[in-house]
Amino acid sequence: MRERFANSRRRLFSESAIEKEYFRRNIEQQPVQDISINVFYQPRSITVLFIIVVGLTYFAFTRPADLPLNDCLFNGAIVSIIVFLIISTMIMPNGPFVRPHPLVWRVVFGASLLYFLSLVFVLFLRLEDARKILFYLDPSLERMRYSDILDKEYAVNCSQVTLERVWGHIDVFAFGHFFGWAVKAILLRHYFILWTLSINWEITEVAFSHILPNFQECWWDSIILDVLLCNGLGIFCGMLLCQWFHARSYQWESIRDIPSKRGKLKRAVLQFTPVSWTPTHWLDRNSSFRRVLQLSVLIFFWQMAELNIFWLKHVFIVKPSHFLTQMRIIVTTLSSAPAIRQFYHYVTDDQVTRIGSQMWIFTATMIVESLVAYKLGSEVFEKAILRNIIYWLIWLVISSFLTVWICLLFAKRSKSEPEGEEAFDTGSTLGHSEAMSERSMEEDYEVHRRTVQLSSADRSPTRSQDTKKAN
Repeated sequence: MRERFANSRRRLFSESAIEKEYFRRNIEQQPVQDISINVFYQPRSITVLFIIVVGLTYFAFTRPADLPLNDCLFNGAIVSIIVFLIISTMIMPNGPFVRPHPLVWRVVFGASLLYFLSLVFVLFLRLEDARKILFYLDPSLERMRYSDILDKEYAVNCSQVTLERVWGHIDVFAFGHFFGWAVKAILLRHYFILWTLSINWEITEVAFSHILPNFQECWWDSIILDVLLCNGLGIFCGMLLCQWFHARSYQWESIRDIPSKRGKLKRAVLQFTPVSWTPTHWLDRNSSFRRVLQLSVLIFFWQMAELNIFWLKHVFIVKPSHFLTQMRIIVTTLSSAPAIRQFYHYVTDDQVTRIGSQMWIFTATMIVESLVAYKLGSEVFEKAILRNIIYWLIWLVISSFLTVWICLLFAKRSKSEPEGEEAFDTGSTLGHSEAMSERSMEEDYEVHRRTVQLSSADRSPTRSQDTKKAN
């Protein structure tokens, strides 16, 4: 009896090991298949340790001894960040992406973790103290006022609609809108969800325009320039790029086997493109109500994350073109790519029972950003019209749920199995060999599960007989 029970416990442990390996290979630590240049993928832990020690020794002992305390603190903070990012290349997970190199996504994870910890630190400061830190990073911010971050007049003479005036509103921020929505299309890959986000964002601007002056826009600016022109073209071009990646043939050749220099250069550039493009879908005929709620939360959470950057700029009085704002956008955009991929696996894959680390950090970061904006910007929120905020929240919840529910109805009525995009992967997804590896792990997982179930069924009569003999 004890031996059989021990065997059963070992088998349950083995099943858990398979689940962990499946999660590690597909969610946390995607392996690189078909390595062409081995030197770029060999471990260099001792070399990195030597470089860090030599670098720290040199910079620590060559600095002047009479530096002010502020300069010492600044230098120590910068070096600590650099060392942390270097260590991230060795110990952090690269997530589901491997292109252009796993080190890139490990550094992205390390940078997002640093940003999260910085927000946690700022959360326990007063607004004056938090702004002093920014003043030290950029002394020009100390002279910045709210009027300085408003680079133009908003919602003035909206009844005068001319071609020259509309063209005058097409500036660098319009191209930023276009590029941003193209990236969002590559990340989400769903027309209906993307258009819902685009329209809801304009409603968000209307709801908060009495607090944030740069949200005040003319009707033609919101509808024509933003929704139809910039956002619409960005969504269309992003989806068109997805279709192009999906139609490509993915047969990678080692750069050492390419004879011409032009071919080698082309292969090096293609290293920054997806290793493959596998079709995946948000919704299908068998999608449950739980998935509807999960995608509704994604749409709601996306709007909150988009709103955070405007709150932070307004609370800390920082221009949109400032390098701190641009760094925040770059870090959150890069970290959102593996986070969304991990969320997709969590929603659609029954074998994934927990979210990945990138998704966890990204979610926590957006929540703490909201807390920082609300706590340090309490004076700003006191001016808010509560009725507008309540109506906005109600609309956001209802529209998010209805969007996914309508998509599910279309998926159930359509003849094709999936509903959504032609493909989902973003940049560094499973290749053909990796997909084969994933399928083989799934087959091993199912075979092991059946074996455990059959073994348990075979043991049950024996257990009953042993019970009778004992009685």
